[in-house]
Amino acid sequence: MDKIGVERMLREQGERVLLDVRTPAEFEGGHIPGARNLPLFTNEERAVVGTIYKQQSPELAFDKGLEFAGARMAWYVKEAKRLAPERKIFIHCWRGGRRSGSLAWLLGFAGFEVGVLEGGYKAYRNYIRNAFATTPIRPVVLGGPTGSGKTEILRYLREAGEQVIDLEALAHHKGSSFGAIGESPQPTVEQFENDLYRELFLMDPTRRVWVENESRSIGRIFLPEGLWMQFQRSPLVKLMIPLEERGALFGRGLWGFPQRSARRCLPPD
Repeated sequence: MDKIGVERMLREQGERVLLDVRTPAEFEGGHIPGARNLPLFTNEERAVVGTIYKQQSPELAFDKGLEFAGARMAWYVKEAKRLAPERKIFIHCWRGGRRSGSLAWLLGFAGFEVGVLEGGYKAYRNYIRNAFATTPIRPVVLGGPTGSGKTEILRYLREAGEQVIDLEALAHHKGSSFGAIGESPQPTVEQFENDLYRELFLMDPTRRVWVENESRSIGRIFLPEGLWMQFQRSPLVKLMIPLEERGALFGRGLWGFPQRSARRCLPPD
């Protein structure tokens, strides 16, 4: 078993399977992009263990956790083999404590090459929040009124080889008068930040990054303050398309919206 830091985990994640051993509810609330959930406890079991820990003692909580997990040892190994057939894994829980340590021991004994994320998911979250505030990027902001085709232009820029972050796609929200129409439910703010950082991490920091001009909130999602401030100081390319032309674009369904009554949906300049 090898203790690893966040930077190494991010750098080598493509070479190993990342297993998140927190509960399904914790995983759903926010997880590292690409991670697979191998929960040590169910949501209900975790609540029971936590209650015993607080109201009785850590020793009794450990005994109860062992009672829950001990019966599933063979399943953990079988499931890990399914998720990581090459048997090369990184593993983490919330703080890099007993949950990840227990499964790391078991899977290491079963022949897996295991790296445990030091500090767990909490360390990862602290790392990316700091990165948003301190890592400089080269954004170029594309602005313009609703219906001017900003999203489509960003798609063309990406196809042409430019670096693009589609904030509306990450937030599952059009960020305009059309809001969440036609979108899947928005992720948690936490998951949005995780997905956003992954996009930035994979980009070349020496090249420009195109983003659409958004307010800090996109539906119920908020952009990290450090990144938002960089957008505010960046060059703005503003599309100046007359209202009638925007209405015609909507009427032909060019931007992917329903044709009927499209003209009435457009706000004035």
